[in-house]
Amino acid sequence: MSKTILTLQDGTKITGRSFGATKETEGEVVFMTGMVGYPESFTDPSFKDQILVLTYPLVGNYGVPKEELDDDKLSRFFESAKIHLKGIIVSDYSEIYSHWNAEKSLSEWLREYDIPGITGIDTRALTKKLREKGCMLGRIHSEDAETNKEFYDPNQVNLVAKVSIETAETYGEGRKHIAIIDTGMKLNILRSFLERGVKVTRLPWNKNPFEYAEENDVKFDGIFFSNGPGDPTMVPETIEIMKDCFEKKIPTFGICLGSQIMGLAAGGKTKKLKYGHRSQNQPCIELATGRCYITSQNHGFVLDASKLPDDWEVSFENANDGTVEGVKHKKLPFFSVQFHPEAAPGPTDTAYLFDEFISML
Repeated sequence: MSKTILTLQDGTKITGRSFGATKETEGEVVFMTGMVGYPESFTDPSFKDQILVLTYPLVGNYGVPKEELDDDKLSRFFESAKIHLKGIIVSDYSEIYSHWNAEKSLSEWLREYDIPGITGIDTRALTKKLREKGCMLGRIHSEDAETNKEFYDPNQVNLVAKVSIETAETYGEGRKHIAIIDTGMKLNILRSFLERGVKVTRLPWNKNPFEYAEENDVKFDGIFFSNGPGDPTMVPETIEIMKDCFEKKIPTFGICLGSQIMGLAAGGKTKKLKYGHRSQNQPCIELATGRCYITSQNHGFVLDASKLPDDWEVSFENANDGTVEGVKHKKLPFFSVQFHPEAAPGPTDTAYLFDEFISML
């Protein structure tokens, strides 16, 4: 393994050893506290253009599963068709892997998608720095690379346009038919609807579902807005689609980025979290019942509770920092959650929310 350097926006330089692809890359350096699930996490489009620090010390020991498609032609073990991260930072990369379903090593998989990794890093110290100073821009590079360059900031880019589909796709044959606005959707969201017997049409991030329905002589019973990467204010077209859903009073459900888009369409505001929530063990309180759920999360922005209009209310709060984890309209069938009820990876405690949405259709 060759010597590789991580340079942070504040001038910090950390040296480790390379695995995966050998190349320079840059993005926003963030950390995730999940213990397992890297095949699902690395293929989550919400991680687009980020350099991910894994806090669990040993990574790679169960390899990467082989690619298989299910009956709906969806990947069985991954959350999209490719890795969306810019780079991986771990404490101890295991070159030896063992798992009944493993087909290749993590390093081989990273090389396939030209993604660099660094091992031999004190990820505990790096995570403490990111918690104290907040997520920072960073660059992975060799010792002799030019470092006096401006850092690339993915939050200033419309990342959603890079990860959404380009043309509409329809799945399933259910009696109820919903449109999914794909702003970087994890496949387990789609699987969750198909398992419940719902017909789904997946649309690009900027395609109005009502225009599509008229053009194709179909009728949607509900609209869903998916997860996705980056700053929600970078997708005003999607926010306008959400406003159209409100005007038509059609049942509407949003997850992660979809929750932020719902809040913005309602007239609220979003803000950037200091270091975000990226893990499979975030506790969330359902305010109506007081019940605490353990959730999977991946986001760097959040709705500002103080800016919500009077006809909306917060439905879930993060038990750690009190931030908004869900909102709903007080009278109309619109609701969203900031966490991931579809999990993959993580707990499925809140999968019942898909059933609640379907009951509204």
